[in-house]
Amino acid sequence: MSVTSKTKKFTARSFLKKKQKGEKIVVLTAYDYYTARILEEAGVDSLLVGDSLNMVLYGKDNTLSAGMERMLFHTRAVSDATEKSLVIADMPFMSYQPSIATAVTNAGKFLKDAGAEAVKLEGGIEMAPTVTRLIELGIPVMGHIGLTPQAINRFGGHKVQGRTEKQRNYLIESAQALDEAGCFSCVLELITAPVASEISQKVKMATIGIGSGAGCDGQVLVVNDITGMYDKFKPRFVRRYADIAGQIKKAAEQFSADVRSGDYPSDEESFLE
Repeated sequence: MSVTSKTKKFTARSFLKKKQKGEKIVVLTAYDYYTARILEEAGVDSLLVGDSLNMVLYGKDNTLSAGMERMLFHTRAVSDATEKSLVIADMPFMSYQPSIATAVTNAGKFLKDAGAEAVKLEGGIEMAPTVTRLIELGIPVMGHIGLTPQAINRFGGHKVQGRTEKQRNYLIESAQALDEAGCFSCVLELITAPVASEISQKVKMATIGIGSGAGCDGQVLVVNDITGMYDKFKPRFVRRYADIAGQIKKAAEQFSADVRSGDYPSDEESFLE
């Protein structure tokens, strides 16, 4: 979609400007065209096409098998729907870890072929060289530290990070390295609130929290979680704002009853001539 002169586009630089002004940043996940349109109309600053879709759309237990083809497909749908919100594509597992060259090739596909305006990759200080190269090539990068879902097998579950001095030091050093590498933003996931707040104060990039307390520069949640469309796993930090699944079930039950009773379709819902 083209941006009209009256439309104020949210960009990677907008993250930094909002942080400087002390204004909170709103991010939600989106995986399809119509949800993206609704979220943008609601005023969401940025839409993250998260590899969380592997769980909430495809029923997998984790994000690991999302893959490039699947992520490119959903990113294209979201980017086609948006005019104002910044579209960030999650780089799936093993699409950037093997080498910087691999990361460059795949990140380029998200911008060139799928219409994303930035990419997100997981990892701390070890990912700084990759981030530097991507930014040198004109690809905005959002980092992601703390509990990184693609490393769930290493963590051994959804465990809060930053509780030990070793973890705290690693997280701070990683945030600073990603900041220096040029990330415009960084997701802080499942980090103790004091450590997340400390990180937010130490870096120029905007921090986006998920389960990391109110001291971050913004917040992100999975749209299926806040709307009640996914109940397989409900983290403590999720606030549910609707029960869409309940409404769909109720509608389907009523439709089934109407069909079985002969109430649907009525004459008004039929073509009699």
